[in-house]
Amino acid sequence: MGGEQGMQPGSVVHGRSDRAAAAGSQCRSDRGARWSCVERVWSDVCEMRLSLVLLWLGAAAACGPSRGYTRRQGARRISPLVFGQHDPNIGENRNTASGPPEGRITRDDERFKDLVPNYNPDIDFRDDEGTGADRLMTQRCKEKLNTLAISVMNQWPGVRLRVIEGWDEENSHLENSLHYEGRAVDLTTSDRDHSKYGMLARLAVEAGFDWVYYESRSYIHCSVKTESSVGTGAGCFPEGAMVYTEKGPRDITTIRIGDKVLSASDDGKMIYSEVLTFIDRDPNATRQFIEVTAENGVTITTTPSHLLLLAAADGWRESFAANVEIGDVLLTRGPADVMRPSRVVKTRMLSKRGVYAPLTRTGTIIVDDALASCYALVRSHSLAHAAMAPLRWMARWSGSSELPRGVHWYASALYSFGDFVLPTSYRYR
Repeated sequence: MGGEQGMQPGSVVHGRSDRAAAAGSQCRSDRGARWSCVERVWSDVCEMRLSLVLLWLGAAAACGPSRGYTRRQGARRISPLVFGQHDPNIGENRNTASGPPEGRITRDDERFKDLVPNYNPDIDFRDDEGTGADRLMTQRCKEKLNTLAISVMNQWPGVRLRVIEGWDEENSHLENSLHYEGRAVDLTTSDRDHSKYGMLARLAVEAGFDWVYYESRSYIHCSVKTESSVGTGAGCFPEGAMVYTEKGPRDITTIRIGDKVLSASDDGKMIYSEVLTFIDRDPNATRQFIEVTAENGVTITTTPSHLLLLAAADGWRESFAANVEIGDVLLTRGPADVMRPSRVVKTRMLSKRGVYAPLTRTGTIIVDDALASCYALVRSHSLAHAAMAPLRWMARWSGSSELPRGVHWYASALYSFGDFVLPTSYRYR
């Protein structure tokens, strides 16, 4: 497929119109797992059924004797870490561990609001400073810590997890320490029994910390990746990304609920679709993004977990932005309603300000001249669009024009449930 050849709009979703003519009111899927229905109402019923099943399965998976959404696993033998061992066996700042530092966070920093306090009663916080700093951490760090707290109580009844160092604002660590970003904690058990620390380190690995180090005879050190690098939250576009309205191009930061922006319909034609709400919106957040550049000069910038819609023999295929490779083919805005394919020639990571994830009625959006899904974290645009049907309906009927802040509660709940319902191959990791 050439970089500058036009693509007929009807080919973007293979066989959509032929199936519609023969399907009656039955829902069914094609080779690309894209759902289609003849009657709009029946389509909505099918989508609602799927989303409710996902929610029910997710809720069922969350049930159990312990707090939070934890997976129940069969009993198995685990071995403690030995003093000086770290898991994984690479440096803390490697991308496959907790990743490189992104800069110190101070109370005056705009990123300070990204730190969340942890008031879990099953965790003891030393808080020598008396400022509550040790309770502050990223959301990912908080989730892993709370999971570990449950494991500690299960392993040693009557013993609690103890945090002796969390976010640091007093320069008591090395220059590039992840403590300064709220991504690291130093831990002991509440009984301060040093003989337990090797097993505590192993439990921390099992709880999902991205790097665990039996650093001292007196404590273990744990850290996590950044939120954006693991797709925490929804996939987003940064400040400065351009979308296209009926009155011309506009910065995504100026888009409001009710505006109509250029997107792609089910049959692959470019149309203007109403913005129903925002899956995520935070003007002050700074995140890591991936910039994807095509040979025709089109460049789209989005978070690694966001779904881009790439050209394929039978229409389009989905890919997380992080998985886009040189040689893949973006679908870009062409003349009239024709989409133009163009090969990817470069990708790179960069840090940018602002996160915006508008949800359109079609579930697609054209940003910076390239076609993208409105969804993230789940490696199926069709599945995500069906599961988000209740959110589209709620937004449609609420009539609210208030701009939300942060990840929408419905999307957050659905993503959490997806961790238990969806196979690993469908989830962003």
